[in-house]
Amino acid sequence: MAYDTRFARLLHVLVHMHLRGGTTTSGTLAQMLHTNEVVVRRTMAALRTAGMVTSTGGRKGGWTLARALDTITARDVYEAIGHGAVFTIGPADDNPACPVERAANQLVAQALGEGEAALLQRLGGTVLSDLAAQITPLAASDRQTPLPTG
Repeated sequence: MAYDTRFARLLHVLVHMHLRGGTTTSGTLAQMLHTNEVVVRRTMAALRTAGMVTSTGGRKGGWTLARALDTITARDVYEAIGHGAVFTIGPADDNPACPVERAANQLVAQALGEGEAALLQRLGGTVLSDLAAQITPLAASDRQTPLPTG
């Protein structure tokens, strides 16, 4: 199953931009994300539309944070991107007249709604500056962990 990684990638990008002084180029982001600049520009356009970044074209152009990370929640980023269903499971539609299918669908729909509400609440309670604050301790612990050999 393929996952939609845009949300995680955009969180990654915004924190990197902050750590790099607030600006970067599509080329640098493309290298970091192991993709091409066209994909970066298309993906970043959602953040620009949401007012989180600005862009400047041309040879010396690039992306600039338009808001401080302490004013952007993970939910803001999530809502900025066009996405499908949060979960890959869903109700059936084989026999809508069947009372068993309706009962099963009701359970599935209710559980999915509760799960999505919990996810959005968690994302809404996390500002990106909190995520960025975790980076220094994580980087320090990574340096202390020996790399595997072989």
